[in-house]
Amino acid sequence: MENDISTIVLQDEEGNDIEFEVITKFDIEDNEYVILAPMDEEETDAIALKIVKDAEGNDVLVTVDDEEEFEMVSEAYNAIFSEEPLN
Repeated sequence: MENDISTIVLQDEEGNDIEFEVITKFDIEDNEYVILAPMDEEETDAIALKIVKDAEGNDVLVTVDDEEEFEMVSEAYNAIFSEEPLN
C-alpha cells in the first residue's frame, strides 16, 4: 500500500460506503498494518487492519482477529504516538 494515502473508502456490512482517515501505517516483522478512523464520527475508536496480498497481488485489508497479533499492533501504535518530539 502506498504511504501517501490519507483516506480510504470501505463498505460496511450493509454495503454503505464509509470514508476513513489513515492515521498511520507501519510494519511489524514481515506484515503491514494500517490504523484507520471514520471521518464522519467524532467519538469512534480507531481500527487496526492488516494489509495482505490477494492472488492477483492486490492489497487487501483484513481484520486482525488473532488476540496476540492485535496486542502487538496495539503496542506498536501506542509506542508510535507516545513518543515525545525531540527538542
